[in-house]
Amino acid sequence: MGCILGLRVSPTHRRMGIGFQLMNSVEEWLLRKGAQYTFLATERNNTASTNLFTSKCNYVNISSLIIFVQPICSSAKHLLPQNIKIEKLHVDQAISLYENKLRTKDISPTDMDVILKEKLSLGTWVCYFEEQGWINLDGEGNNKGTITKTQSSWVIFSMWNNCEPYKLHIRKSHPLRYFHATLNHAREKIFSCLKMPQSKVSVQSSLGFLFLYGIHGEGEQLGELMNSVWNFALGLGQNVKDSKLIITELGQCDPLIKHVPDNPSISRIHDLWYAKSLSSHHPDDQDALLMKGPLGNVFVDPREF
Repeated sequence: MGCILGLRVSPTHRRMGIGFQLMNSVEEWLLRKGAQYTFLATERNNTASTNLFTSKCNYVNISSLIIFVQPICSSAKHLLPQNIKIEKLHVDQAISLYENKLRTKDISPTDMDVILKEKLSLGTWVCYFEEQGWINLDGEGNNKGTITKTQSSWVIFSMWNNCEPYKLHIRKSHPLRYFHATLNHAREKIFSCLKMPQSKVSVQSSLGFLFLYGIHGEGEQLGELMNSVWNFALGLGQNVKDSKLIITELGQCDPLIKHVPDNPSISRIHDLWYAKSLSSHHPDDQDALLMKGPLGNVFVDPREF
């Protein structure tokens, strides 16, 4: 699958068909490189882009998601309730649990082991109520075993360090406006929604973020657990160099989306995902994958964010 990022046309040259020509050129290049599908995303309120993608380029909306962004306050205390415990899993345990539980997702990666073993992955944790106990393990020393049983209410999540590959550099001449060249479509939207006074951002500083991904939970008490997961992520971010934000992205039909903390400092960005089959020569000849309709419960790959 090919991915189109950062499509932009100068304001002085819009409504001249340039965007359409760019899309055609990129699709032809992707097809020559062997891509069967192409994927892109845009904000829900970007009418011009959605019209270009759907009406002119025949893309299909495959999912609607929300990006959650919260600045990290270095002085804040993020304490967990005494009855809630967060425990780090060995990578083999995490792989086992994810492979078992991600089957419920409409979209999920087939190489979860590669993601979790990537050097940018900070680890995987489980959050649960201490009185319920946690997991049964099969394996030596209960360190690398396979998880065979979980308790009634629990959440698994992972953290990805985007502080190095995706820094936002703040320059004195253009405060809060300079972006690293490799940032994708989400970076501009993320920065514009930050509720961070300019006076508190130092000149020539770097603004990195941690990505909270692979969130999956089960049980009837997910609200309390998700609050603890969020506080844990903020606390972890305080100890990572250049980390100023916690970001996650969830599908609008993900059961956990209603349990994201209702905090006024958390901004929300509505995203639409689109895809197109490059092997289809007729607009109505979309294959079964794209004809399923919008997918609401998806795994957001941290490598593509």
